[in-house]
Amino acid sequence: MFMKIGILTFRPVGEKASVEEIELKNTIKKRGHVSRIFRAQRFQMVFDKKSPWLMYDGKPFPSYDVIINRPCCLEDVELHMSLIEQMELAGITIFNRHQPILNAKNKIKTSQILDHFGIPIPRTVVIQRPDDLEQAVKTLGGLPIIVKRPVGSFGNGVTIVESMRALKSFILWTQPMYLFQEFVKFSRGQDIRIFVVNGKVVGSMMRRAKKGEFRSNIELGGTGIPVEITEEEKNIALRSVQAIDLEYAGVDIIRSKNGPVVLEVNSNPGFKALERATGVNIAGHIVDYAISLAKRYSPF
Repeated sequence: MFMKIGILTFRPVGEKASVEEIELKNTIKKRGHVSRIFRAQRFQMVFDKKSPWLMYDGKPFPSYDVIINRPCCLEDVELHMSLIEQMELAGITIFNRHQPILNAKNKIKTSQILDHFGIPIPRTVVIQRPDDLEQAVKTLGGLPIIVKRPVGSFGNGVTIVESMRALKSFILWTQPMYLFQEFVKFSRGQDIRIFVVNGKVVGSMMRRAKKGEFRSNIELGGTGIPVEITEEEKNIALRSVQAIDLEYAGVDIIRSKNGPVVLEVNSNPGFKALERATGVNIAGHIVDYAISLAKRYSPF
């Protein structure tokens, strides 16, 4: 069955499509379907008391069998996700939906959900005022600690703090809340990225931080190598994605002395480095599941 598959990106209009978005588009073509990359900023949402309407560049949004989301926005996330919700209300098949993306984008919400379901995460404290700084550090077992903004990706808004003086200088209270997490020394600047599509692990790699950097993100100069994950790590990754309710995600895990713990569940995971490291066709897994979703919800 011939299909039309959209790729929704939140990149600025003047910015080039990412390598992942281009690969998804090429993979869709190889599967014998057509695709188009849609820019979120070029949509208009219309409310007319009858049904939710979508316009694109001033024209009615054309019918597409499924939309693959690439929600790379980091600011005003809830406002941006209203576009995806509008698509859902319009009956468009979406591959990742808006609420799970919000769950993943908000690090506080992610921590709440994972902790609720008994999924191991680093010990975490959320604070809202300067008076709680010392108590938070004490609760985490002392310095150094990791400080995070509630929303961020690619390692942005994450830093390691090794003294109270540095901590008080770093926290400028430009955010309503900050997350403090224990620093897992055993990880040695390494973590494992596990890619999950439709409840299955499709690829994994070990990411190593560059010299002088504690964050292992590829975007910050980290390198990726193939890694064989344990059954426990696989289980934790699958449970994490299920708890957040995503259909595809990248789960970042570190190996601590007490076992694996989840650092992040990413709703807009990059996959080119993972493909280079492992030879696994991640784009193919994403596109194939998008096609199966479209078939499942097709009215024909």
